[in-house]
Amino acid sequence: MKLKELISKDYMTAFKEKNVVAKNLLSVVKGEIQTIEKNTGTDCLADEEVLKILNKTAKSLKEVIATSGDAESKLQLEIVESYLPKQLSKDEIVAKVNEIVASGVTNIGLIMKEFATLPADKKIVSEVVKEITK
Repeated sequence: MKLKELISKDYMTAFKEKNVVAKNLLSVVKGEIQTIEKNTGTDCLADEEVLKILNKTAKSLKEVIATSGDAESKLQLEIVESYLPKQLSKDEIVAKVNEIVASGVTNIGLIMKEFATLPADKKIVSEVVKEITK
């Protein structure tokens, strides 16, 4: 099942169960998907595009949580993260960066490019790369 279809199905489930937090969040995500589809003229976004929307939503929710500590935002973040692939742990990031540096690559930009397609927090990757390449 495509990610867009899963979100629509979960939206209907949240609607039927009167789960207001999930329903409102998924409604916003569905709206973002529909807006992009309308602007690009496509009928169905690829999962990669939907993941970009979810990552953007997760990032904004993390910022809200950092500034206000809002409990509802924490619930929303948990919902969004349930659709995202599991993030690499800091230990896994350190191991991967060490592996890349051992192969002779020390340019921060090239190392970051290796993580472009991996599910990792880019901020943590950047910190680890700067620490290791000192």
